Order: sequence, then structure tokens, then C-alpha cells
Amino acid sequence: MLGGQVVRIIGLDPGLVKTGWGIIEVAGNRLTHVGHGVVNPATSLPLAQRLLHLNQSLRGIIDRESPDEAAVEEVFLNVNAASTLKLGHARAAVMLAPAMTGIPVAEYATKVVKKALVGVGQADKSQVAFMVRRLLPGSNLTAGDAADALAVAICHAHARKLGKIQPGV
Repeated sequence: MLGGQVVRIIGLDPGLVKTGWGIIEVAGNRLTHVGHGVVNPATSLPLAQRLLHLNQSLRGIIDRESPDEAAVEEVFLNVNAASTLKLGHARAAVMLAPAMTGIPVAEYATKVVKKALVGVGQADKSQVAFMVRRLLPGSNLTAGDAADALAVAICHAHARKLGKIQPGV
């Protein structure tokens, strides 16, 4: 926590078609849902324009919501190398949004996020969404990109509490 104050964390689940975002506030052991959503760049746009849309949309959310820290889910390796590379581009555009405003960015593997919320690294999306709803009453989420983003933010909040913050945060 920043000097015993409330800390606002934005969680980001990068994707080229859909990027989920979720914001929580942490005060001691209390987690509060602030907001969530999905950024959907038009699939008809060229790659560079889709990446620009992701970055600018997230920068607008960051400007509006003023998070103190950001947490981003790491890319999982895909069988298709071209898809993995494009997802890596999307992740870079997403990570740059908070970094460009001076917000520290932590990264978490998917298995780490799932284990932090559900207790097992092989949990499915519905189990993760269920735990997000339990930990953030009123969020009323179904499984999806916004729920995954909130899960990343919750994972970061737990890492902060346990003193296991990733380097650079």
C-alpha cells in the first residue's frame, strides 16, 4: 500500500481481438470492485491500427481511472507461431499504456493467476469468474476477458500483501 493509503490496481488481459481490463481498490485486506470492460478494436483494421486502438483506449481508461499500479497477464504459447507473435504485439501495446504514464507494471503467468484465485493452476475460466464474483461482490461477471483482467488485478493485490511483487513494481 502507498503509505497506508488505498491502492488502485488495473488488471489487463491482453488480446488482439478483445483486451479485458478491470480495476480494483485495495485497502488492507479489503478488495473493492471499481470497474471493468473490454476493448475491441475492429478486426477489419490493419494490425498497426488495431494496436494503436488498444493503446489509446487503455490510456483513456488509465487517465480517467487513475490507477496506481498495473498487472498484466503473460502470453501463453500457442501452437500457431504467427498467432503467438500477434498476441505478443497486442501485449506490448497494452503494457505500454500504463508504462507511458509512469505506472509500474507487473506481469503474471496465467497459472499463477489461476492458483492465486482458485488454488490450482489448471482452473477453467468459469472457476476464475466464480472466484472473482466471490471476492468482488457486485461485479456480476461471467467468464471472459474482463473477469480474467480482474483476476490479474486480484493476483497482484495478493502478491503485494505477501511481499512477492515482481521486479519493477
